[in-house]
Amino acid sequence: MDVPQPTYPTTLRLSRIVKGDNPRRYFDQKKHDDLVASIRLRGVLQPILLRPKGDVFSIVAGERRYRAALEAYGPDGHVPVVIREMTDQEALEAAIAENDDRDDPSETEQADAAVRYLAACQGDRAEAAGRLGWSRAKLDRRLALAELNDSVKLALDERRIKIGHAELLAAVPGDKQDKALETILSAGLDVAKTRELLMRVTQNLGNACFDKTECTTCPFNSGAQRVLFETHVDDGHCTNPTCFELKTQTAEMIRFEEQERAEKAARAAAPPAHDNADDDEQEPSVDETASAGDSRQLSADDARSSGGNETRAFARSPSVPSASSTSTAHKQTVTAQSIARRTTDLREATWRTALARALAGNSGRAHTTILVAAMSGTLSQIKAETLTSRAGLLVGASFPDLDYGAKITAIQALPDRQAEVVLSIIGAAYAKDVLAFGHVADLARVFEVDLRDSWQVDQAFLERYTKDELKFIAQECGLVAHIGEKAFARLLTSKRVDLIAGMLNRTGFDWAGRLPSAMTLDGQYGPPPIRAVPPAQAPIPEIAA
Repeated sequence: MDVPQPTYPTTLRLSRIVKGDNPRRYFDQKKHDDLVASIRLRGVLQPILLRPKGDVFSIVAGERRYRAALEAYGPDGHVPVVIREMTDQEALEAAIAENDDRDDPSETEQADAAVRYLAACQGDRAEAAGRLGWSRAKLDRRLALAELNDSVKLALDERRIKIGHAELLAAVPGDKQDKALETILSAGLDVAKTRELLMRVTQNLGNACFDKTECTTCPFNSGAQRVLFETHVDDGHCTNPTCFELKTQTAEMIRFEEQERAEKAARAAAPPAHDNADDDEQEPSVDETASAGDSRQLSADDARSSGGNETRAFARSPSVPSASSTSTAHKQTVTAQSIARRTTDLREATWRTALARALAGNSGRAHTTILVAAMSGTLSQIKAETLTSRAGLLVGASFPDLDYGAKITAIQALPDRQAEVVLSIIGAAYAKDVLAFGHVADLARVFEVDLRDSWQVDQAFLERYTKDELKFIAQECGLVAHIGEKAFARLLTSKRVDLIAGMLNRTGFDWAGRLPSAMTLDGQYGPPPIRAVPPAQAPIPEIAA
């Protein structure tokens, strides 16, 4: 049996009507005054659309008429109404349609409507655009304007600034928009002057020293703004100086720590200095250097527990072929494994730094790392001072001095982009501090971290090794094949310092991209990657971060 529908009156006292969830933000005062005069003269001609809300009725469409009637008649006045049962989404759609039909809504009202529609469509932009009757481009532009704070939106609604001003300010972090608006209004800056001003405070992404992977999709990347707006700053610039500075300082911090670790590792592995100028007479044997290196490393059991795959890979590495049948029998054969044992400290420090850089530049990877660390019980291995010493830089200068409750509030108030940067730094700190290098190796493999992006063979690396070990490295990296066996044999007769200089400065041979097996995670030589050559006729695109 059908449930009888309630019957509602066709007129209603104004005191029983309440404002609804109207997307309209701004009501023009002159149009309001004209409507009040018209209602006093002719009454309300078009019924106000309402829906039941407890003992009162909420406006769906007709708030301008309600406001004008309230001023003309007072709360006891009666107005014509149409009352319908409606869901929140139905009411929202009806309100937007009514605003579009009756009076051109402002860009900010459309932006707010776009946000609400997108939420109702569970993030599906195509569906939201279809239901609004907009193009996808218009939806994207309005969603970008939703990043404006209330004072800028009001200034645009009141036409104190132009849409070009608003589009430029939408690319500025919310906490900087008020100051920028004040400057525009007080100095009377037109759109062109505003753009010039913003160009002076933006950062050139081409000069950035950090990984710019996240920057490609960042709303503060001027390249993304160009797609959305007619008015924008030049491509390849960051309009969020706080985030840029945080990432720059983090990258510099990581670079400094990497250099410090590398220097420490080089000092620990360097053979003792001798007064004899001919260092070939005093060169430590492989037995001595391997023993010295082993004494600084983990035991075999510890090595297996912290990086089992890596240890087993080195165990399978072949020995270097004998250079001649006259080799002395008392010398230990040089292998990838023996060199790797003496390189453990440098290899681990370098991979930790490479992973830290990758996580610092990608909050998504950092988020995954933090979750895995927490669920595996290793997140607590991050040293307290690693993060607390940087809290003032990452969150705010006063943060270290706040009490715990105030710190919670400060973290909650962080803009999304700054919170992502903080997450990235936590991930990088984990890469530096987690005890088991095996965890670092696993993360580096999953995230496809390439050591070539941050390290290559150099003098400090080669100075760690004996002549026999240098020969092994030269063979596996292709230097011997490049210059020929005889030429390298002649080079091998020179002093070790000259041998290293000759290896590094050989004409036509580039060490870039060549990873000796002692530095890889699987114990295998890593050749330079083959890079695709673009067709000759294809233009080389300009880097846009």
